[in-house]
Amino acid sequence: MSKNITTLPGHRSPLGATYDGAGTNFALFSQVAEAVELCLIDEDNNETRIPVTEVHAYVWHIYLPGVGPGQRYGYRVHGPYDPENGLRCDPSKLLVDPYARVFDGEFDGHASLYSYDIHSQPPGTGRNTEDSLGHTRLSTVINPYFDWKNDRHPNIPDNEMVIYETHVKGMTQTHPEVPEEIRGTYAGMAHPAIIEYFKDLGVTSVELMPVHQFLQDDRLRELGLRNYWGYNTFGFFAPHTEYAAAQNPGEMVAEFKAMVRAYHDAGLEVILDVVYNHTAEGNHLGPTIAFRGIDNAAYYRLVDGDARHYMDYTGTGNSLNVRHPYSLQMIMDSLRYWVEEMHVDGFRFDLAATLARELNDVDKLATFFDLVQQDPVVSQVKLIAEPWDIGHDGYQVGNFPPIWSEWNGKYRDTVRDFWRGEPSTLGEFASRLTGSSDLYGNNDRRPTASINFITAHDGFTLKDLVSYNEKHNAANGEDNRDGESHNRSWNHGEEGDTDNEDVLKLRRRQMRNFMTTLLLSQGTPMIAHGDEFGRTQHGNNNVYAQDNELSWMDWSLLDREKNANFHKFVQRLINIRRNHPVFRRRRFLDGGPLGADVRDRDIAWMVPSGKLMTQDDWGHHFGRSLMVYLNGDAITETDEHGQHIEDDSFILIFNAHHESIEFTLPPKHFGAQWKLVVDTSDAGGYPDHEALIDAEGTLEVLGRTTMVLKQTAPPEFE
Repeated sequence: MSKNITTLPGHRSPLGATYDGAGTNFALFSQVAEAVELCLIDEDNNETRIPVTEVHAYVWHIYLPGVGPGQRYGYRVHGPYDPENGLRCDPSKLLVDPYARVFDGEFDGHASLYSYDIHSQPPGTGRNTEDSLGHTRLSTVINPYFDWKNDRHPNIPDNEMVIYETHVKGMTQTHPEVPEEIRGTYAGMAHPAIIEYFKDLGVTSVELMPVHQFLQDDRLRELGLRNYWGYNTFGFFAPHTEYAAAQNPGEMVAEFKAMVRAYHDAGLEVILDVVYNHTAEGNHLGPTIAFRGIDNAAYYRLVDGDARHYMDYTGTGNSLNVRHPYSLQMIMDSLRYWVEEMHVDGFRFDLAATLARELNDVDKLATFFDLVQQDPVVSQVKLIAEPWDIGHDGYQVGNFPPIWSEWNGKYRDTVRDFWRGEPSTLGEFASRLTGSSDLYGNNDRRPTASINFITAHDGFTLKDLVSYNEKHNAANGEDNRDGESHNRSWNHGEEGDTDNEDVLKLRRRQMRNFMTTLLLSQGTPMIAHGDEFGRTQHGNNNVYAQDNELSWMDWSLLDREKNANFHKFVQRLINIRRNHPVFRRRRFLDGGPLGADVRDRDIAWMVPSGKLMTQDDWGHHFGRSLMVYLNGDAITETDEHGQHIEDDSFILIFNAHHESIEFTLPPKHFGAQWKLVVDTSDAGGYPDHEALIDAEGTLEVLGRTTMVLKQTAPPEFE
């Protein structure tokens, strides 16, 4: 130990490196460690090892006066190395701090990062005690102070949310108005051109794909590829350094905070896609960079009776051990940090069902969800679950507690099937259109529990959904989970690019049908970035390793008239949703058949003849067309001021059949006159002239077309 470094006992809380203006407190959990060394690394990669002698409740802690922001450090944890019994301490590996706020350097894939001999047979055996310093990342002390000014969470009501899923780099890398030096960065995301784009489009909440510090996979590196999506976290408290324009690690955190502040100033929410189900260390053949060498059995689920290997509910090699109190604490501390210190507005949890695994099942009363429920910080922000679980046969929709929303995979599948003409989907389509009460209508959940989406990062873009029957993936090493068991896509007659105008015309109509259905359904809509103007991945449904033009936004598409028209159409739909609460109810619709007096009922389902649907109609094998009446005078909930909500009434007409169908509007007691406001058979998505239709009037609805009519004359009762 250097004679120039003064050490004090410090405190076991908070974990991580905490600068207080005079020095830094370091605290690291390890239940199995026999000794811990704090290693300070200077600019020339010289190392000063400082024994950490204070330990309380398995937390090793020390305070260093005069050590502050910019100091790079790591840990060496001494203890048993016995993989057969789940013990993998290895002081030859310089370990990053799981609580580090930012990192410096890079993992270079060197053999020294592995505790076993990478050339040994069988794989994973033998010992490698080569020092990993110089080949691993370094944790870095930061100055936590930032002028947030008057920053406040926008607190968008759940029923008013329109989520836009995007990627920091993909959104900004080619934007012509973003200066080249900040493209692909948090500063680029904060550029006025990007924020104004979101405001003009009408979305309320921007969901960023993973921005926690993640690792570039050696396997992809060897293939000349890169992890683009970022679902490979090792730093749950640190913004990913490659997305920062700032070169100084200490400034990277401030850059992220400035981005969030800019979004809040514009009234936009920032939601993070987070990955707490596994870490980047992978399976037993992965590197020893942090958790594995600190306390393997505490951080990971090990196979019962075979502790050398890891339980894998994620398809990534390991699963975080959410049964251990310190592992759970790390997740909760991370969530609170991103809310309290980074001011984000919510989280989308990747493979959230994995976090519920306490034994062998998905339990809605699992410890993690109990902790979230009672937490005064985390329980107050937006919580969105991806309910997919590789160990439990796919999606576990509807199994999450009341304060959670869920990605509704059944919505995606049903709507895709309906518009490609699959039979017998009418009843389920109606349920998805009205908020999926069959999935979420219990435990006091609301329609907003359903995050409705047609496409997401994982799968085809909207344009590719209507252009390809098969995936056409570039060489990307194939992700070990495909996200979708079936694309449910349809190329409309020709695969991929075509000059056939009839095919192209039908594809564009189907895109308008999908967007109309999505944005006028009850629940919370989510748009995948670029779908609003026809972004394509040329049939690739899995671009997780494509950090290039294939996955980035192609802003030049907006210069093409047809794409620009579709963009305007999406803006118009979002505006209709925003201005009409009948499309964003806070509670489920009553449903059921209506009698002659419809004034107290909020919805009616009708066949093309204008008659109310019967049970036989719901069960008809044809099931490709229906008419829906939404009564704006029968909204039961009040607004935030306690005032009764009144709105216009609407009729939605869906014809997924390939031929035209004549629809007859219902009698006058539903409304005396109606105005056509959306017509997806029109190239612009709405009529270019005022079209008024009287009660019981007829409409010729072209094949694969949606029409939306707004009441312009009130009901007449005899």
